[in-house]
Amino acid sequence: MVDEDEYACVNKAQLRIKDTSGIKKKKKKKSNKETEKAIESEVKQQIKQHVNTDTRTKAELAFQKMQEKMQKQRILQKAEMTHKQRVEKFNQHLDSLTEHFDIPKVSWTK
Repeated sequence: MVDEDEYACVNKAQLRIKDTSGIKKKKKKKSNKETEKAIESEVKQQIKQHVNTDTRTKAELAFQKMQEKMQKQRILQKAEMTHKQRVEKFNQHLDSLTEHFDIPKVSWTK
């Protein structure tokens, strides 16, 4: 005979069978007004915090503007030449160098 301790961990609840009658329970919808009000209040609080967090000095603001201006200049300068023109210029520079700067060939077998 089989001891009852072996079946101590077995679930003895009734099996649930899916209802095939086609009747579905309707879920209750939460009211949209409450969630909209909550979202609006959060947005307002974030805007207030964002406005108050800008504590940069005049020097810092001037530095930031100058950095952006320099960045724009660099971008425009790089955009003047096409890739082909840059490669040609680089090749001309390499041609003007002496052989001293050539990279020596390296091989494992000699």
